Amino acid sequence: MPAVHVPDGPARPHLPAVELAPEVASAVLREGELELLGRLAWSSNATMLVTASLDGAELAAVYKPQRGERPLWDFPDGTLCHREVAAYELAALLRWDLVPETVLRNGPYGLGMVQRFVDHDPEEHYFTLLEDHADVLRRVAVFDVLANNADRKGGHCLRERRSGHVWGIDHGLTFLPAPKLRTVIWDFAGEPVPRELCEDVRALVAELDSPRGESLRALLEPTELEALCRRAADLLRAGVLPSPDEGYHSVPWPLV
Repeated sequence: MPAVHVPDGPARPHLPAVELAPEVASAVLREGELELLGRLAWSSNATMLVTASLDGAELAAVYKPQRGERPLWDFPDGTLCHREVAAYELAALLRWDLVPETVLRNGPYGLGMVQRFVDHDPEEHYFTLLEDHADVLRRVAVFDVLANNADRKGGHCLRERRSGHVWGIDHGLTFLPAPKLRTVIWDFAGEPVPRELCEDVRALVAELDSPRGESLRALLEPTELEALCRRAADLLRAGVLPSPDEGYHSVPWPLV
């Protein structure tokens, strides 16, 4: 299988150029036939670039099979793909358009997560986007507190070429009950959480037990859902974004 080193590298395969309507794109992602284009280099776990095709419609996607997950001492085996999808469902419950649509489904190597591919400039990342996109990245910081993201590198923030929309990706190391926040996004530490974001977090807590929260509940353990609620309550009580904990490795490596 050829390696796809970067989206603009010499090995870049053909990617679908037609923009699909959201409902069509969702159906293609969930039900389309997956064709492997190559393996994305530099990933800790098996990460494949694929095309999904259904009834003549096609889109590019990222496929991370469960069987390609590297075992970790602090995360239960075989759960990273579920956590990737849970991050998308959390963003959807918050009504924050932060995570590209992500689903759990079968692919060429079995069960895995499949996420819509974001066509972006690989030279852009959190540190280059911060000045012009602070409001969106502040929201990402709040999202990471809620999701207990243990690996927010700068390269996990992408700006889509066509729309200019900023997305967060790579959410496999999330949702553990124990504090794990490790991120490069500390520029907003100590700042008040904007009122509109607090209102969204309050609404999230109310909806977790509703029918809208069923998809997220199906992906996480009860202890992980309880911890999510505690983090939301703690954030609302504090009213400010947290600062790095002394004595804890609060920044991932590499930074990008």
